[in-house]
Amino acid sequence: MCILSCRRINTISCDHTMRKSSLKPSKSSVHEIKGTKKFDDDDTNAISSSSMISRSVSMSVGGNKPRMVAEDVIRHGNMGSSAEVYTFRELASATENFSLKLLLGEGGFGRVYKGYLKTTNQVVAVKQLDRNGIQGNREFLAEVLTLSMVQHPNLVKLLGYCADGRQRILVYEYMENGSLEDNLLDSSPGRKPPLDWYTRMNIAKGVAQGLEYLHDKANPPVMYRDFKPSNILLDEKFNAKLSDFGLSKLGPTGGEDHVTTMVIQTNGYCAPEYEQTGQLTTRSDVYSFGVVFLEIITGRRAIDNSRPPEEENLVAWAKPLFKDRKMFKSMADPVLEGNYPVKGLYQAIAVAAMCLQEEASTRPLIGDVVTALEYLSIRNNEDASETDDQAAQDE
Repeated sequence: MCILSCRRINTISCDHTMRKSSLKPSKSSVHEIKGTKKFDDDDTNAISSSSMISRSVSMSVGGNKPRMVAEDVIRHGNMGSSAEVYTFRELASATENFSLKLLLGEGGFGRVYKGYLKTTNQVVAVKQLDRNGIQGNREFLAEVLTLSMVQHPNLVKLLGYCADGRQRILVYEYMENGSLEDNLLDSSPGRKPPLDWYTRMNIAKGVAQGLEYLHDKANPPVMYRDFKPSNILLDEKFNAKLSDFGLSKLGPTGGEDHVTTMVIQTNGYCAPEYEQTGQLTTRSDVYSFGVVFLEIITGRRAIDNSRPPEEENLVAWAKPLFKDRKMFKSMADPVLEGNYPVKGLYQAIAVAAMCLQEEASTRPLIGDVVTALEYLSIRNNEDASETDDQAAQDE
């Protein structure tokens, strides 16, 4: 039986004032953006519905159902999105015709390029979706409008889109420090300096806050589904923001507690119940968060075929260690060289273990995880003495 319990998570913040419900949906200000959308002769088949959508008005998230609003916009041409409408020509120019030298990454949804918009003097990330597997125009626009109305400091902001002809392109804010995968798991020569303990905890906190917003504040809730380090991006101050969340799955409505969907998730991050039944819940995302958090603590990949067979699967390797506190320090990322509070390490492992419970109902809510991580991300002046005291107790 695992020695870690939900009660343990509650004790993590015993000296920490419980946070108030501060993650309220932010109201975006109304701002005028005047632009001229032009179509070339070759663009005569470009979508008519996108031309009905104004470039200019943003709206409040709170109390609205984005999917319903999106469909209303498409049907009646009502103005309801802060997303800018770009032409394919504009984005081709911004990315030097989608040059490989500007390629930032490639995933299941398509390629992402670094771009520069001359009109706004802005560096952006341009995601060109795979045209062989993309949804229809109506569904794409509904998803774009949903994305533009789901806004939070820990979610990558959608700036605009292009739907000329068969092109489906999303334009996001550019994240200076790349992905968590690049900073945490890249072992190639010339890799970035290792992240220190408190930067890691702050990243985990930001990730959890983003998930909390998607689960508890977005209406309807959004299930992330394919949660992994490459989808966690870092700004110039290493604040974490989730990307690709809107390309996952809108949550249940009408009193349901799950959605049933084809299993689409990277190997090693998938919750057992989702893998077995295709039923996706917020607790499925909590499991995936637990895997990523364990990667943050250990510096190991979820699946690493370069390791001995018994260590290839991170969760399978870690679960026996969860039962023995004396093994916790051996789980810390070696590149930290012991520069972490032992008590904080133990508490972080406790949080990860709870998120990775086999039974979905026994996993914590993401809001409880946020509370724990808010405490763990605070740099404590007493860390040194706590480390010595805890080490003495473990001997």
